[in-house]
Amino acid sequence: MISLELPQQYNVPTPRYTSYPTVPFWQGNIDVNRWKDVCKTQMEQASAADGISLYIHLPFCESLCTYCGCNKKITTNHSVENDYMNAIIKEWRLYRALVTKAPVIRELHLGGGTPTFFSPENLQTLLSTILSDCVVHAEHEFSFEGHPNNTTREHLQTLYDIGFRRVSYGVQDHNERVQEVINRIQPYENVERAVKNAREIGYKSVNFDLIYGLPLQTLESIQQTILQSIQLKPDRIALYSYAHVPWTSKAQRLFDESDLPDASLKMQLYLAGKELFTANGYTDIGMDHFALPGDDLYKAWKEGWLHRNFMGYTTQRTSMLLGLGVSSISDAGVAFAQNHKTIHDYYASIEKNELAVTKGYFLNEEDLIMRKYILDISCQGGTYFRPEHLSLFQPYTLRELDELEKNGLIHWSEKRLELTYTGRHFIRNVCKAFDLHLLRSEAAAEQRMLFSKAV
Repeated sequence: MISLELPQQYNVPTPRYTSYPTVPFWQGNIDVNRWKDVCKTQMEQASAADGISLYIHLPFCESLCTYCGCNKKITTNHSVENDYMNAIIKEWRLYRALVTKAPVIRELHLGGGTPTFFSPENLQTLLSTILSDCVVHAEHEFSFEGHPNNTTREHLQTLYDIGFRRVSYGVQDHNERVQEVINRIQPYENVERAVKNAREIGYKSVNFDLIYGLPLQTLESIQQTILQSIQLKPDRIALYSYAHVPWTSKAQRLFDESDLPDASLKMQLYLAGKELFTANGYTDIGMDHFALPGDDLYKAWKEGWLHRNFMGYTTQRTSMLLGLGVSSISDAGVAFAQNHKTIHDYYASIEKNELAVTKGYFLNEEDLIMRKYILDISCQGGTYFRPEHLSLFQPYTLRELDELEKNGLIHWSEKRLELTYTGRHFIRNVCKAFDLHLLRSEAAAEQRMLFSKAV
């Protein structure tokens, strides 16, 4: 049983650690030529090994979900599709020109926004153009984020024919009152139909994204949402903590903050969800993710090859993730780069035949060491220490680790760290013990305001 005092203590702004160092500590500009050199090397090496990952950001949505902190553009004008597709294709060709051999694509994910804002015909054109001069790995995984309201059977069939086998539906909550306050009106019948269509076509993994901590959620309402979701038997479920960041997401200012659950109730919402999932055959993979034993995410976790990057948990351990589109982030293993956040600036760079990267970071040896420990903890629930690294931990990490152990979140020695049952609910806080950028920052209090709270 988890003490409800812990959520109060650890409910502090903390990164989600889809990268290390985290984005706020990246440089405000990037040496583009150096970035190109890194990409050339990493794309060649990755293609010769396991292949590369592609993330394509499709930012358009027809309506504004007020909880959403993603980079999106609200419009009902579908004529924007062609210009955006052409820019993505042009950006891909700028990267493609860096290497002579055809890149091997191991992983491809369409995120948003709402990828199914785009017509099936346009998605077919976009993806077939990008893949036309690539080699698709025999064990590839192609996935996309779908909105149950507008993911048609034609969308599903078109993407299936290209090679997609996983769809992740943004469900969030089935309760009508909660849907109204977050402006995400989505009848249960739409979700049921979207799942049925995907299964009939042959998708091997249908996933749900749910959110706890939304305005007006109660213990009873979230239990009902989860039971309704389980009836549809999604292969994996992400039960995300609502990130209240009104300083970066203006739409969240529309909420009455008194309608948001406090840290104690929010933890109860999560624990109620976890109890229902595990009672119905799902395994807690870590950091809010649950999967059925037949799903590849469960297999990756069980066999020790689970990975985490800007797409969240993934079964593919590629060393090169290339992000295309506005605000997309690329991870080259030894460097990060992020594209312009506005469509205007993104288009302006692409029209000049320039990469749209605007900020980034080149990792040093210390960063690479700490990144591995953070990945081990978030993916495997523990890590082994190398003796020569212990000197890096002074004084910040040791102080953090002692406090975490005192509160029953970890067991640790000079050889190993292991999460306890309680600690698995506070993975972000444990990872923070290895975030030397955050811990040693003179402006740490201000930097932390850039992150959502951990609970």
